[in-house]
Amino acid sequence: MPVNTEKFADAAKSNLDSVLTIAGTAFSCVERLAALNLNTSRNVLASAVDSSKALLGVKNVEELAAVQIDVARPALENVISYSRAAYAICVETAEELNKIVDAQLNVLKAETVAAIDVALKSAPAGSEPAVAMFKSTLAATDSAYGAFAKAAKQVGEMAESSLTVATDNAVKALTNVTALPKGKKKAA
Repeated sequence: MPVNTEKFADAAKSNLDSVLTIAGTAFSCVERLAALNLNTSRNVLASAVDSSKALLGVKNVEELAAVQIDVARPALENVISYSRAAYAICVETAEELNKIVDAQLNVLKAETVAAIDVALKSAPAGSEPAVAMFKSTLAATDSAYGAFAKAAKQVGEMAESSLTVATDNAVKALTNVTALPKGKKKAA
């Protein structure tokens, strides 16, 4: 059987394109996370300077308690904001990578089915059950991958929901603490 170098060249080009797309997506993710980290670092530094100035101006214990609450709020807000942004970047990147992998798997599946059909045409009589079994295995594998992808998506949605609930609760708790009149403590 003659070797079809054109098919090999096309496959190599397709694989290279996929690798470059994946690398581009990964670099974009790293770049976005680096920018997020840099901006967060700037905000934390600015907050630290403001907090230090506020603490240096404290004259009594009541002022110290008020300043501590005032300092805690922006710090928690920065943590929540950072967590949400980092999570969003990671989710978007995972979605992009999943699209690339799904596209590659669809191409691979189509090429495998085409190769099986070609092999079936030149297969000896009586090999139909083996080919049918291979096709069945391919369909089962495809179904299992679909179920896995669906389960992974559900886990991601549950994680996102949990993160949202946790951050909302943290914001509510901080709001309750900062809403207290000065000198009053909340009952446990």
